[in-house]
Amino acid sequence: MNMLLKAGVAGLALVMASGFAADAKTTKDTLVMAWVFDDIISLDPAEIYEFSSSEYMANTYDRLVVQDLDNPGAVKLQAAESWSASDDGKVITFKIRPGIKFASGNEMTAEDAEFSIERYVLLDKSPAFIMNQFGLKKETVKDMVRVKDASTLEVELDAPYAPSFFLNCLSFTSAVVDKKEVMSHEANGDLGYDWLRTNYAGSGPFVLKGWKPNESLIMEANEGYWGGAPKIKRVLAKNVTESATQQLLLQKGDVDMARNLTNDQLTAIADDKNITVAATPKATLWYMGLNTTNPNLSKPEVRQAMKYLVDYDGLANTSFKSIGIKHQTFLPQGQLGADNETPFTLNVEKAKDLLAKAGVPDGFNITMDTTNKTETRLLSASIQNTMAKAGINIIIKLADNKTTLTKYRASQHDIYIGQWGSDYQDPHSNAEGYLMAPLAKRNVWQLPENEKAVLAARDEKDNTKRAAMYMDLQKQALETSPYIIMFQQIETAAILNNVKGFVIGPTFDLNLYANVTKE
Repeated sequence: MNMLLKAGVAGLALVMASGFAADAKTTKDTLVMAWVFDDIISLDPAEIYEFSSSEYMANTYDRLVVQDLDNPGAVKLQAAESWSASDDGKVITFKIRPGIKFASGNEMTAEDAEFSIERYVLLDKSPAFIMNQFGLKKETVKDMVRVKDASTLEVELDAPYAPSFFLNCLSFTSAVVDKKEVMSHEANGDLGYDWLRTNYAGSGPFVLKGWKPNESLIMEANEGYWGGAPKIKRVLAKNVTESATQQLLLQKGDVDMARNLTNDQLTAIADDKNITVAATPKATLWYMGLNTTNPNLSKPEVRQAMKYLVDYDGLANTSFKSIGIKHQTFLPQGQLGADNETPFTLNVEKAKDLLAKAGVPDGFNITMDTTNKTETRLLSASIQNTMAKAGINIIIKLADNKTTLTKYRASQHDIYIGQWGSDYQDPHSNAEGYLMAPLAKRNVWQLPENEKAVLAARDEKDNTKRAAMYMDLQKQALETSPYIIMFQQIETAAILNNVKGFVIGPTFDLNLYANVTKE
């Protein structure tokens, strides 16, 4: 155990013993959150690919570039102080910002950035595919990512992609880890993976002090942060899966912020003068993934029937009011080429006709893997009820998000219900995710014609033509895909009025704590 985590054990024990009581409640330099973060599988940036862990990464690691909070779709420099592209567009050169130090005290160099990008590819975890699309593969990455000098890094691409596209992708996959610290914990050639899954080797505004899966996460301010020390000294997060419990803790003052309130709780606190609600639309969609290896779900008519067995409008006016916008296509509103049509409504008779055409007029039994948080439980219960009207009997299998995601990624589900967010603010992120990988792989629905069309849309230089290509892809997916997309998320945070400066960004890795103050 490194010194950072040793120092945090006592604090973690205090939080767990007190259940967010006295210290967190009364200390002005501590931000205390009730939040559902049971999706965290790993704290290693090369493996992070979940909403909560991405937020953790954004607050604890520096990336070469990040999405620009004030101009989503553009990037800004972070660990890199500049970048340039070669005349042929195939080599991107970064200059590392001087004066950045890791929590260990080691100074960041181009060698750390080289090592970090190589780890994304060599470890081949969930986000590796983002880098693979540029020709950065296990067998090539060490030749294509090169240190020129202590402050200069070159990344060679296999084709002259638009630099903006590459940088958008890199905004998620360029967290820089401390090579010396990580490699001091290497075991059996794992590049420090086993250690970094639960430890920390970053240079961001906050440092990890303790993580207890499904229970608590503790971060403390990096007082020597090159961008200026955070205004709050500590962030404590407690995994609270019940929205009603989050509301109670907030109104009692036991937490400063509730991150997962549903419409019922938001309505209940609307007149509470001590609480302010912040809300931001996200590039995140609520959807169901249907595994086509299931004999019933392999039939296009069955998948189409199920799209008519969701009470979109009823949910939009009750449980998902204030936290979601009805949405049925794979590009979220605001992205280039987004098709915001919503052709599906609850139509039991039409669904029954489609099931009859598929040869299952009496329906069938099937399982749904559901995460253990209020929003998902409400959604799955409604879907279970409406599907039953056409004879589709859903058996809900409830578990923490880490468990359901692991099962989903192994294609061991019938129906998975959850969220998917854009990795970067370009339509290719979701087009690739839904039509090529990883969601298409998880639901065993990979078609060569889809992949060809997705790559053609990615490479189209004319934005008007490119938008039209994405519109076509979305219309085709509405008819044939194994996805039932239901809502675009509005992320909310109910915050006590003495807390200022918490940022809810347009993506899950732009929720930021560094400017939080507590009066």
